[in-house]
Amino acid sequence: MAPARSRRPQGGRRSGVDDARLAAYHVVHAVSTRDAYANLALAAALREREVTGRDAAFATELTHGTLRWRGTYDEILARCVDRPLDRLDTAVLDVLRLGTHQVLGMRVPAHAAVATSVDLARRVAGRGPSALVNAVLRRVARRDREDWLAEVAPSYDSDPAGHLAIVHAHPRWVVEAFRDALAGSWAETAAALAADNEPAPVTLTAWPGRGEVAELVSAGADPGRYSPYAAVLRHGDPHGLTAVQQGRAGVQDEGSQLVALALAAAPVEGRDTRWLDLCAGPGGKAALLAGLAAERGARLLAVERQPHRASLVARALGCRPGVLGPSGVLGSVIADGTRPAWRAATFDRVLVDAPCTGLGALRRRPEARWRRSPGEVGELHELQVALLQAAVDSVRPGGVVAYATCSPHLTETRQVVDAVLTTRDDAERIDARPSLPGVPDLGDGPDVQLWPHRHGTDAMYLALLRRR
Repeated sequence: MAPARSRRPQGGRRSGVDDARLAAYHVVHAVSTRDAYANLALAAALREREVTGRDAAFATELTHGTLRWRGTYDEILARCVDRPLDRLDTAVLDVLRLGTHQVLGMRVPAHAAVATSVDLARRVAGRGPSALVNAVLRRVARRDREDWLAEVAPSYDSDPAGHLAIVHAHPRWVVEAFRDALAGSWAETAAALAADNEPAPVTLTAWPGRGEVAELVSAGADPGRYSPYAAVLRHGDPHGLTAVQQGRAGVQDEGSQLVALALAAAPVEGRDTRWLDLCAGPGGKAALLAGLAAERGARLLAVERQPHRASLVARALGCRPGVLGPSGVLGSVIADGTRPAWRAATFDRVLVDAPCTGLGALRRRPEARWRRSPGEVGELHELQVALLQAAVDSVRPGGVVAYATCSPHLTETRQVVDAVLTTRDDAERIDARPSLPGVPDLGDGPDVQLWPHRHGTDAMYLALLRRR
């Protein structure tokens, strides 16, 4: 499926590069050189070049596949280039990665993948590098994907982590973190890694009190598996739906919905009128919680430290930062969650959706696996502990705190909760599983770890604590 040739001339002659491949290149290069977010950069690139339909689907697969398999492709390219890859111009290396994905990961004939990559290299790097691209990609095309994986991956028997890292295109430290979270099972680790390489469907939330799942289903979505507010859009642009445009629904993974629903379902002792979202940006969980709170006559305070994210929270809630919001919303404020700007023991329910590595959403953000590093985990752990401490301080005796991260890394999950509970005797873990009725395979508890390969959701972690 080759996209249409570009009609945009360059330098007085017709360009040999189609707009779909140009869009993919600019996104991959922006990720490589500016740490751009692929989903945002791709949407902008497709709009700018007016790439739609089948060509947009081609550009999307080319972009995401290249970013997802970058580490594995670099191992292959290192055997086809006569110099270290870090000595190549970044533009040339990105063209080689794009070409390799077309040869090994897409149904593009090898001669077409090589020829279009040479044209792309000539356009973005000059005539000299295009000869290198031609020679290297011809070497890549001499073997199929399975032959290359057998060549570059270590033996599973001698090095299972190294083998899975290459075969499933994840950094070794991520492979080992998944294994630890899966009780040492290499077989299930392989299943989790494979699930990360499957594109995630677009999941929507119909905000309680504002939208209905039936409206989303009538627009072409399917009902969700677990959340009564979820709908899955198999095709099309979610932002083209009227319910999304008018703020009655939003894009939100079902795992994220389940975290908010579990907090709302957990039993509390006494009153239930004040709820807190301590790290509310960009606002999806806050909007869901606000709708649930309104149904009970409660109100939610949404807190976000970063002003630009706080504005997204306010938009999701239908209010302005620092202003009393609509039904179910106490307000939206810009504040540091580790330094509460309210009296202790004020709230009945508190959500801490803590900043994390995002290793649980790698199927949605393919570039994140190569962007994160092990050193960041320790830094985030300290912040996560501080936020959870503040959350326990903020909830009243008899109230409940939900600690959640979109990561299965033990340092960001159970070890955070353990670190807090070992320093205080006024809080205790409670079993989170009864607050997620209908969700299968939740393990031995009391905490819950969702997985793409088990539940079809992002790998969200949830722990519930009650203040004594």
